[in-house]
Amino acid sequence: MNTTPGEITLRFLAQPTDVNFGGNVHGGSAMKWLDQAGYVCATTWSSRYCVTAFVGDINFHKPIRVGSLVEARARIIHTGRTSMHIVVDLYSCVPTACDMERSVRCIMVFIAVDEEGHPVEIPTWEPETDHDRRLQQYAMRIMELRRVNQAEIESLKV
Repeated sequence: MNTTPGEITLRFLAQPTDVNFGGNVHGGSAMKWLDQAGYVCATTWSSRYCVTAFVGDINFHKPIRVGSLVEARARIIHTGRTSMHIVVDLYSCVPTACDMERSVRCIMVFIAVDEEGHPVEIPTWEPETDHDRRLQQYAMRIMELRRVNQAEIESLKV
């Protein structure tokens, strides 16, 4: 794991227990790894226990083969008063010819909580580069889309 504030990288091998019927890593295993990397990033940033509040915009780009080296990269792209928006990518490669390619990407939101499970304030993340600012703008667009979608779902009374 690296120690850059607001970013982490985890590395491990995809195990035979992660396989689906097609011989690739099961999507549920990939989602577990995304959540673990996002959690470590959030807790490291906030110095608090965090809970997953949202997972969205998940895109599976390339299958991960069993036995592949997997790299989970997570970085904060926006903070609220108690929340952290984190982009998480899974990269993978065959260890004998390792040229990492993105396999999965998603956006996650974590909330820092106290011992009773109540949200607590966290440090503010400030974008430092143009790329950081574009990522933060993307996080804010995703927030607005979630609000619109939530209002639409509630109007349907599903």
